[in-house]
Formats: sequence, structure tokens, C-alpha cells
Amino acid sequence: MDALTGLREGPRARGAFMIRACFDPPWCVRVADRAPLTIMLMVRGDACIVPDAGDGDRVRLRAGDLAIARGPDPYLCADDPATPPQAVILPGAECAYPDGRPLNGSMDLGVRSWGDRLLDLLVIAALRAWFATREAPAWYRAMADPVVGRAPRLLHDDPAHPWTVAALAGKAGVSRAALARRFHDLVGEPPMAYLTAWRLALAADRLRDTDDTPEAIARRVGHGSAFSLSSAFKRVHGVSPQEHRGRGRDRHRSQT
Repeated sequence: MDALTGLREGPRARGAFMIRACFDPPWCVRVADRAPLTIMLMVRGDACIVPDAGDGDRVRLRAGDLAIARGPDPYLCADDPATPPQAVILPGAECAYPDGRPLNGSMDLGVRSWGDRLLDLLVIAALRAWFATREAPAWYRAMADPVVGRAPRLLHDDPAHPWTVAALAGKAGVSRAALARRFHDLVGEPPMAYLTAWRLALAADRLRDTDDTPEAIARRVGHGSAFSLSSAFKRVHGVSPQEHRGRGRDRHRSQT
């Protein structure tokens, strides 16, 4: 199992919906639904994705291209960067004209709910295809390395284990020094720093997606106690686990 396969575990694509849209130029849609991820597939014609603030890279899509946009910041999808928005996609699958008038009546046939697992699998397939043809992230490339490839897999598969560099080196069949040096060269940080970041990422997901107590989450991701998790969480994210959970739920309520 690689790290992308692990994305299928747990609730992810909650409240996902799909819109099939057909436009004649000139056209432009402002996407402001605050969704963490949006998948766009061009069937015919071409389009461009432009950051709403006007700065940043523009991405050109052609027929057959698939793009994944990361939220929650808004962006424009248009036939041309100069075309002004003609519709706005809002939280909760609401659509409106730029002046605020509702647009849903004319799009009722185009909005559908999307099965959660189908969306998850599509994201995984898209990322795998991208990594196969472009520069993959360092952690993903490290998994194919003959020296340390097993180490990141072990950390991903069992983050709650009391790992040490020596234990990882023993499992990988290399010396402690060789593992530490090669891991840092490939990933850009030491194995234990990578494990800490992975544990906190998992904790952040569970705080958002479950009602588990901080103590239960701490045990699940490898922290000895809720206090230990809270200290690490504040140091990295600047807020407590409870504050992170509250913000996630406030954002979810604003989208429904």
C-alpha cells in the first residue's frame, strides 16, 4: 500500500457535489464555495483557471485535461482571463449571478450529489498519473528508493508505533547513519521530524472528521497524551486541537 492508497481511509469527500456545465464563449465562473478540493474535467473546448486575486499562475486546460484545484481561496474558471464572471458557485452547492440573484433555478438539472468513494478514487488516480509524468513530491519518490524506501511506508502504515531511527534502520536493513543521511537527502528533513508532521496531519484530519476525544486521537496517532498532542499542535498550527476542531465545524456550517 502506498501513501496515496491511504487517502481512501476515513471520511473525506463529505458533501461533495457535481456540476455539468456547457458554455459558449465568452464565459467565466467564479468558484467561491470554499471547498478543500475541486476536480475539473474538460470534455470539449478549452479553458483557463485564474486566481481570484489576479496574481499567481494561470493554468490552461484543453479537452481531456483534468485539474485539481485546492481551496478554500476563490478562483476563476473562464474561456479567457479577461472575461468577467457571469456566475458564482457558493458554499452548499448554491449558484448565483455576480449581483447576488439566485441562479439555481436554471441549473437544477446540472447539480448532482457525488458518491464519496468515487471522488476519493478519482483524486488518487489523478495524483498517481501526475506523479508518473511530473516531478513527484520528495516523500513519494523516497518510497521507491532501494535504501530507505521501506521507512516512510512504515511511518505511514503505523504512525502510533514508538519509532526510533534505529528501529526504522533495522526494518529497512541499513545502518542508522545511512538511513538518517539518505532519508534527509531525499525527503528534506530527518525521519523523526517527518513522523511528527505526519502524526499532526492525521490528528488534524480526525479532529475535523470525527467526534473522537483529543485523548483518543493522541493515542491513535502516536502521542502519549492529549497534553502532548496539544503542545505539538499549538507549536505547528498556532491553535489548540479544540480550536482547530471548532474552526473546521464553523466552516462546515457556513457551507451548508
